[in-house]
Amino acid sequence: MAYQHPLHYLLGVSGLALLRAYGGSHSREFADERVDEIRALLESPLSAADGVEAGVVDTVSGYRAWSVTYDEPGNGLFPLEEPFVHEIVDALPPGVALDAACGTGRHAAYLAARGHQVIGVDSSPDMLSHARAKVPTGTFHEGSLDRIPLPGDHADLVVCALALAHLPDLRPAFAEFARVLRPGGHLIVTDIHQETVLLGSVPHVRTPTGEPRLIPSYRHRASDYLGAALPLGFDVRRCEEPWRPAADPDPAPVAAQALVADPALVADPDPAPVAARREETGEWDLWPWTLMEIVPEATGAAFRETPAAVLWHFQLRG
Repeated sequence: MAYQHPLHYLLGVSGLALLRAYGGSHSREFADERVDEIRALLESPLSAADGVEAGVVDTVSGYRAWSVTYDEPGNGLFPLEEPFVHEIVDALPPGVALDAACGTGRHAAYLAARGHQVIGVDSSPDMLSHARAKVPTGTFHEGSLDRIPLPGDHADLVVCALALAHLPDLRPAFAEFARVLRPGGHLIVTDIHQETVLLGSVPHVRTPTGEPRLIPSYRHRASDYLGAALPLGFDVRRCEEPWRPAADPDPAPVAAQALVADPALVADPDPAPVAARREETGEWDLWPWTLMEIVPEATGAAFRETPAAVLWHFQLRG
């Protein structure tokens, strides 16, 4: 059970901004403004606001709610990882391609368009229904990443996008990737970066009765990916950790992008005290994205050059 309070998030972001200033990224004036901002936050009505206790939901239930809006414009991670995936795919000859944790078939559709024989696997039947409609030439199976329903040495390429953060341990999934890949096959993995998870990017969903739930997102470091991949015979061909521009730190899922509580605040750089600017936090479903608008200067500093995604290209030794 997670306890999420808007004031706690705002104080944490402001504190991280102060650490950036302490390390030399910002001026003394900026640091003094953050201290004044923290005082204003503590004295504002936010200190009396209610927090939310949110339990953890499994990915099947969580993506049942998310599947309806997952493909709509607004997910800030898609523009960071799709060019990486497309560039690697475009350089490979057509073959048998597995889209592992395929979701709605976003990458499966691209693979099919490039002439690959596409197989998609996902644990969510709701996401799979979208994938089947999007890629009618593909073959789709319900299954988990630690027990992929395919024979060994079957695929020339595996793509696993924005899914491994939901797993507490990466090793079972990588073992399955190595099993289903043919020698010399390629593996593309994209994921939300563990630093962005630390800054609050965890998917929020609600149960059919409206109870708040979080889809688990684990903070996997580079050593976790390498520790899972290298012993199985994978070689690293490429790794990137792109970040979003400092003025646009929001990698929110599309469900959270649907509402911006106060667009005027984003366009107004006036560093007036937070209590005078806004005390409305928005709905829990949109935290922390609406909270960022309350302290935009601190948010910009906290997210500055923070990687939003981690992108891997591995190749299984022949």
